[in-house]
Amino acid sequence: MVFDRALAGVIGLTREEIAIFRKLSTPEKIQDFLTNIPINFEPQGDTCYSARVALQMNRCHCIEGAFIAASALLLQGRPALLMDFQASGDDDHVLALFKQGRHWGAISKSNSIWLRWRDPVYLTPRELAMSYFHEYVREKHKTLRRVSKPFDIGKYDPDYWMTSRENCWAMALEIDASPHMDLISKVQARKLKLRDSLETRAGDFKEWTP
Repeated sequence: MVFDRALAGVIGLTREEIAIFRKLSTPEKIQDFLTNIPINFEPQGDTCYSARVALQMNRCHCIEGAFIAASALLLQGRPALLMDFQASGDDDHVLALFKQGRHWGAISKSNSIWLRWRDPVYLTPRELAMSYFHEYVREKHKTLRRVSKPFDIGKYDPDYWMTSRENCWAMALEIDASPHMDLISKVQARKLKLRDSLETRAGDFKEWTP
């Protein structure tokens, strides 16, 4: 794909931002870039940084990383699609989707080993989402319950999520309120096997520490 310099100008990106996004020409490069950004532990309270602020602060959590990834995809001429995960008794998670041919992959910022990149080998968004099911956990419990349909954030004003100087809570609420689908039934949820002690210990491994 070719970097859209004209779109970057319309959006009002700075020279520094253009230099960053120009280099993020593939999903793999976007993922490597996000992986190297420290996790945002929100030391002064909850945040929902835009892509601009996350880059300036050099820290991000999942939705902030998804905003960066969606920005890069949009500027490289790809759809800017997100997926929102909703969990039971656990934090939600947001990632960016992309396609290679007929297959779906995901770019994801996470501090654990579980909720990260997915190669584009999945035939449907639901199939991709289910690849996270066993590892979406809180202690012994598997918590993932619902996922959004692909959410086209590229249809929204970039100032709501890419260039805003303020926290992007309205955009987060819009994503959360978008159409979602159940991954499992209530009966299935009640019968889920607890994770064993080895799986639970592995879940304690984190890339970044406060």
